[in-house]
Formats: sequence, structure tokens, C-alpha cells
Amino acid sequence: MVPSGYGLVRDYAGHGIGRRLHEAPQVPNYGKPGNGITLKAGMTFCIEPMVMSGAEEVKNLSDNWTVVTADGSDAAHFEYSLHVTPDGVEILTPWE
Repeated sequence: MVPSGYGLVRDYAGHGIGRRLHEAPQVPNYGKPGNGITLKAGMTFCIEPMVMSGAEEVKNLSDNWTVVTADGSDAAHFEYSLHVTPDGVEILTPWE
């Protein structure tokens, strides 16, 4: 996405999910193939890319919940919950 001129938020990341909503490991939404965590059967986690039409910087509004692009550009946030199986990955939250 970045080579195509879009920004990708680096201040937030995906995460493990289990008994608690946010657990280890932290799963960055960027990186290089072959780097990062090793996925193992039994892991359940969320990926949460946030893509914007402008720069990568974001800011929090005064409600301490809402995140917006610092330059006012358009943005989109997607989230998928995934479970790693011995045969691959199961998408737990498919979009239909």
C-alpha cells in the first residue's frame, strides 16, 4: 500500500486475542516477509491495518478514543480475527 502512495499507521498494531481482548503477541501491520513473529497452530489474533490517503501520522481526539489522521486525509480501518490451524489460517470474522 505504501508504494502506491497510501499511508499505513505504525502507531497501532494487531494483537493476540483469548481470555482478554488484547493479549500478546503484538502483530504489526507492516514489515518485511520472513521477519516478525512465527505463526503456530493454536494462535488466535487480530490484524488491524489502518490505511490513509495521506501521511501516516494520527492523533487522538479529546474523547481519548477517536483516532483521526493528523493531516485530515481520508482513512479506513479493517479488522480480522484469525485462528492458526495445522492446515493454515481460519478467518473467524469473514466479511460477506
